[in-house]
Amino acid sequence: MMKSTGQKKKVKSRIRNILTLLLVLLILLGVPYAILKYQSGKSGISMKEVVQRKMFKGDGSESGDLLATDILEGEKKDFLIRQHIGMEYDTNPMISHVLVEDLDQDGLLDVIVCDALDNFVSWIRQYPANTYTETVLATELIGPAHVQAKDFDGDGDKDLLVAVLGLLYPSNDKIGSIVYLENDGNYNFKKHIVIERIARVSDVRAGDLDGDGDMDLAAAQFGYDDGETRWMENLGNGEFKTHMLQNLSGPINVEIVDIDEDGDLDIISLVSQEWEEIYCYVNDGTGNFRMKLLWGSDNEDFGSSGISLFDLNQDGKLDILYANGDAFDYIPPEGKPWHGLQWFENKGNLDFEYHRLCDLVGAYSLHPGDADKDGDLDLFAVSAFNLWEDPAAQSFIWLENVGNMEYIRRDITNDPTHLMVMQTGDFNKDGLIDFVTGGMYPYPPFDRMSRVTLWTNDGSLVSEQ
Repeated sequence: MMKSTGQKKKVKSRIRNILTLLLVLLILLGVPYAILKYQSGKSGISMKEVVQRKMFKGDGSESGDLLATDILEGEKKDFLIRQHIGMEYDTNPMISHVLVEDLDQDGLLDVIVCDALDNFVSWIRQYPANTYTETVLATELIGPAHVQAKDFDGDGDKDLLVAVLGLLYPSNDKIGSIVYLENDGNYNFKKHIVIERIARVSDVRAGDLDGDGDMDLAAAQFGYDDGETRWMENLGNGEFKTHMLQNLSGPINVEIVDIDEDGDLDIISLVSQEWEEIYCYVNDGTGNFRMKLLWGSDNEDFGSSGISLFDLNQDGKLDILYANGDAFDYIPPEGKPWHGLQWFENKGNLDFEYHRLCDLVGAYSLHPGDADKDGDLDLFAVSAFNLWEDPAAQSFIWLENVGNMEYIRRDITNDPTHLMVMQTGDFNKDGLIDFVTGGMYPYPPFDRMSRVTLWTNDGSLVSEQ
């Protein structure tokens, strides 16, 4: 029997509805699958691990996304004397890194500065004691991001290794470079381009990664959409061979350490942007690396801003100190309530236990030091993107270690604002820890600015003990 025209229309309508439903399901399932497959391919970890990270909703011990609420707040203790050092400035400072180092090996600590406004690396020399003079060492370094002092050529003096972004703000252009500043022994520095025209370089470190006696390199290339982490094998005569470790965009730090205590150097990296992950590249001793994901946040907007490695609990194993407070993704930059400080306790066998320390909007540069000389390590951090209209918003804080890894948070200052970098050292040789900070001012307010500041410990905390 022939179907009526009305019946045919109903059948066609049902078929269209089924096809539409199938198309919707294909999109709903296919797009996430494609994203997961892309992230698996980019990160080098399995699809299963990617899915587990994306689906994990735990207690915060692994995701790290719960805010700290149980740290004690203590009254402010004034123990630092503020002093501007280095050049004067008439425009908004843009200091991207400071390094505390006795560059001339005269027994007095100096400061090496990356200036991303005027695109140079400079040396604030302390000589004689408590007198500071700044000298430009190398120019035309567009967006210097990090500097390391190392005897790179083995001649007994300290050379400088510079990571150069090529542009401070996000870009996919291949404008990054790695620059080696060779010390001639009289503190004249000759600029050598190690590599150029690569994705923007945010960090570079030197170490003998393949055990052949010369200095190889590990580099974090932030890029933008197209970044990578690499190590560069030193072939001699200024030649390097690149080895790709990972092609994720957004790496901001690399550290070269023997994290597994097997006698060779491994690489720890922090990857920001949508990844928000910490990786270890485990060395077999000859420059062959096995990648291991140590931790990843399930908040793709977590704002990773830096790691450093110290034995915080003094058990003989290096722990990872981690700040999340980056806000460059926002215009204007805007700090977030989940920003803060944490440490990863090294339990051995590449197992790290997450500890949230405290909240700090815009957190950067987390470093330890025994400020009160009581035998344990306190913690210090700065903020680059706090809510500056709030008088209570701090740019510099410390966490007093009161024993058993318990901390009391104490304010230091809200002036200057926009502190992106901080380092520690004993500048006046009195046995007390001092601090150097650098300010970066891409957005207002501009009423509490400072370029490079030395904070000298007056010893009053010690007298309280």
